[in-house]
Order: sequence, then C-alpha cells, then structure tokens
Amino acid sequence: MPKFCANLTWLFTELPFLERFEAAKEAGFDGVEVLFPYDVNAQDIVNARARHDLQMVLINCPPPNYTGGAQGFAAVPGVEERFQKDFMRALRYAQTLGAKHLHIMSGVAEGALAKETFIRNLRWAAAQAPKQSLTIEPINNETMPGYFLNDFDLGREIVMMIGAPNLRLQFDAFHAAKITGDVWGTWEAVRDITAHVQVAQMPDRGEPDQGEIDYPAFFAALDAQGYAGWVSGEYKPRKTTGDGLGWIAG
Repeated sequence: MPKFCANLTWLFTELPFLERFEAAKEAGFDGVEVLFPYDVNAQDIVNARARHDLQMVLINCPPPNYTGGAQGFAAVPGVEERFQKDFMRALRYAQTLGAKHLHIMSGVAEGALAKETFIRNLRWAAAQAPKQSLTIEPINNETMPGYFLNDFDLGREIVMMIGAPNLRLQFDAFHAAKITGDVWGTWEAVRDITAHVQVAQMPDRGEPDQGEIDYPAFFAALDAQGYAGWVSGEYKPRKTTGDGLGWIAG
C-alpha cells in the first residue's frame, strides 16, 4: 500500500488542532498535512509532530488573507510584490515545520496575462527555494469558482515549461474526476510529473471507499508503478473521522 497521510484541516476536526496529531498517529498515519497552519505557533506544531513521529508532508502557500481575499494569487497580475513577500513567509514556515511540499495556489484569474504572471512567479519561487519541493494543483471550478489552474493539461504545460526540478504537480483524484471525468486517464497523463497525491470519493468528497472511484485498484496501481510519494486523505468524513478509516488498512 502507498504511504498514507492525514489532512488535519479536514480530518479529526472533532478534536482541538494540536490533539489531531496524536489521533492521526494512533489511527495508523505516518504523515500529516495542514492547509493553512499559520495561525498556530510553529514550534507547537513542530513539537506535536515530533512527539508522535509524524512527517509534515504539505502546507499551502500563501498564508490566508484574513481580510476576506481569495486563497492564493500567484496568477493574479499586479500583486507580484505581495506574492514574493508572502511566499518567503510561507517558505520560512514550511522550513520550520519540515514540510516536504509547499503548494503554491494560483488564485482566481483568467487569460494570457494571468498565465504569464503565474509562470513568472513560479520561476522566481523555484529559484528562491531550490531545496524546497513546490507543487501546483489543478482545482475544479465548482469547488473554487474562477480558479486559474483548473486544467491538468495546463498544469502539465506549466511544469514542463518552467522545467525546475523542485516544481511538480499535485494530483487530487477528486478534482481530476470533477475536471475530466477520467481519473485513470488523467493520472496516466501526469504521473511522471506528480510529487503528491490527494484522495476523496465522488460524488460527496467523503472517505475514499465505496463510490465512483475504485480506490483499491488505484492504490494497487500506484504500488505497481513504483509511486514513492505520499497519498493524503483530504476529505470530509461522513460521520466521525474514526468511523471511516477502513480505507487505509487495505
């Protein structure tokens, strides 16, 4: 079976945040990811992660805009200076936590200028942090209306165009199903440039068990293909988190 990690933004939310690390370890996870950990003292997270021998797999960039702005703006023209400032803040946080991946969010934008902006910002970020794994993730427009990176072909084009060894794709099977309707075909088209996988079931974004996507077959394929990265459960539990963890046992 692949290496499974728990997204603590979505899972174990019945517990206070710092208690979710222990719950994840007890449930059988060896890694965790947190979408926006910035409002928690970094050292407290480091201590919780280390206490339970967990890998911090991924966090999102940039830090959230608490004034109500959209999540992410790497593809938004005119705010490049803000992107650079917030990227460096997120990078320091990721390095403190020991996060393997830093996911750069494109934000809401469209058109050729947005694409140019996204590519320019990603090139700059990859050069600033050559030892940090960076990811970009296609997200469907139903979940995030207007999100610029809403297509896997576009994601592949951008990764290949930039050609930085530390910039790869983040493959969310739920978003692949929403965007293309073909999880398997989409995976085959991008698996060579994918550094991180996230899973949730269709159509309810619940546990990756019974539903439209054959996850046992997908996990078996990842093993057969030699995928060495993490597979994160990023889903909304149908009941309590503990009630729906059978999927990680195989």
